[in-house]
Amino acid sequence: MSPTLLVFGDSLCFHGPRGPMPADDPRLWPNLAAAAVGGRAELFAGFGWTARDAYWSLTGDPRVWAVLPDIDVLVLAVGGMDTLPSPLPTYLRQGIRYLRPDGLRRRVRSAYLAAQPHLARLTRGWPVVLPAAQTVRYLDDVVVAVRALRPTLPVVIALPGVHRAASYGYVHTARDTAVAAIEAWAEESGVPALDLRATIGDHVLGGHGNVDGLHWGWEGHALAGKALAELVAPLLDPRTNRVS
Repeated sequence: MSPTLLVFGDSLCFHGPRGPMPADDPRLWPNLAAAAVGGRAELFAGFGWTARDAYWSLTGDPRVWAVLPDIDVLVLAVGGMDTLPSPLPTYLRQGIRYLRPDGLRRRVRSAYLAAQPHLARLTRGWPVVLPAAQTVRYLDDVVVAVRALRPTLPVVIALPGVHRAASYGYVHTARDTAVAAIEAWAEESGVPALDLRATIGDHVLGGHGNVDGLHWGWEGHALAGKALAELVAPLLDPRTNRVS
């Protein structure tokens, strides 16, 4: 039987050079990685998803529960958005969508988006969407919950990548702290890590991705898919191509 990868991700998992794509687009890096090991990916992701959103998806989405018994590898492709500057607390920033009337909501959103890069530079990237300690907490909660049901299920983590996004003032000062915290947790938890900066850093910082400076072009997806496949392949039984 072919292996199945359950992937929790953010928009980097489904956003291409021109915009967001359907989750089953074969050019997306989770699908490329799954295809390279002869399998398929089940992607659960959203714009701006953090490690906390992955935990909420695991515990609150019955579609996840339906696929969990039959997956062969869990891929945590979250944590990168956690490191982005968030001048407004998350509950206020996300609450903009609920403002009414519509005209007020549009004006507030436009004002915030215009101010965000300036505030990010002014505050040197702090606060962030989710502090590193909280990112690690939710990653660990996901792994503990999954291992309670599937004790031998392999888990891999994608470390935060890089960006050159004008919308965030080209600021990413929180990344190194988050990477160090996630790496320490991953080593302690026995979770192999994929270094996205080493994999797609030149692609993104060289301006070869989406014009927003955050998402990737298809070359970036190909690079990340290849790297993830190389990380996942040794975790599968070569005789059945499934978890040993």
